[in-house]
Amino acid sequence: MKETCLKVSISSFSYKKGIPEDHSGNGGGFIFDCRCIPNPGIYEEYKQLTGMDIEVKEFLEKNETTIIFSSHIHSIVSIAVERYIEREFTHLMVNFGCTGGQHRSVYFAETLSLYLHKQYPCVEIQVNHREQNIQKIV
Repeated sequence: MKETCLKVSISSFSYKKGIPEDHSGNGGGFIFDCRCIPNPGIYEEYKQLTGMDIEVKEFLEKNETTIIFSSHIHSIVSIAVERYIEREFTHLMVNFGCTGGQHRSVYFAETLSLYLHKQYPCVEIQVNHREQNIQKIV
């Protein structure tokens, strides 16, 4: 069983339903607005899919902006994770918002959770796709 050095809560959400609450009691964290990324949800073939589906991932990853945006997020969040571990903080919150909370925000929440899981074995990652009603621990 791994020893937890930090809990990172990652959420995807729809701006139409408001920003997620921080239940840790610490306040703060990051909110990334994914509406600057092309929206697969405007195309019929993606409307019933989410950012966890391969077709949506491939659509998003064809766009250079997605790759750059993701890379910058990974860098920024890594700085926070490393400092939080060093300072013995217990919780970091990272939120990804888009129009419907279905495609882009879900995609970025998933990719960040996989990245952090590989980079920081002692970090416990809790993922909440609010509009999809999916919660999991990575």
